[in-house]
Amino acid sequence: MLKYLLVGAVCAVIAAMIWVRVAPTDANFWHQTDLPVGKAGEFTAAGSHTVLRDVADGAAALAALDGIITATPRTKRLRGSVNDGRITYVTRSVIWGFPDYTTAAVGPNNASLVIYGRLRFSKADLGVNRARITGWLAQLDEATQ
Repeated sequence: MLKYLLVGAVCAVIAAMIWVRVAPTDANFWHQTDLPVGKAGEFTAAGSHTVLRDVADGAAALAALDGIITATPRTKRLRGSVNDGRITYVTRSVIWGFPDYTTAAVGPNNASLVIYGRLRFSKADLGVNRARITGWLAQLDEATQ
């Protein structure tokens, strides 16, 4: 009996690992048009992190950030482009392959940059989105100084 329970548990774990990697993605849903924007700053919520940063040239900042993000391991562009002023990326975790979605966009009047990272599965990301976005912004600051 214990043998069957153990085999069942292993099969369930394997099925879950496969599901998070092959679950269909609705790119339109993740490439939202309404980003949580307010005043400049950083805002953390359960499973998400948002940054609104004032910049001199939002389009140039987005182009530079796009290069940084696409160089990140296990990250690919899901939808959008620099010319669109909005890009959504998916980054997968190392072992499980959990997807996190990040949208970077030029803010109003080309004077800000909005970055919105969130998870798909679960309710807490243990600060992963915040750490990733903070790292990208540190690289952006380094590249633009």
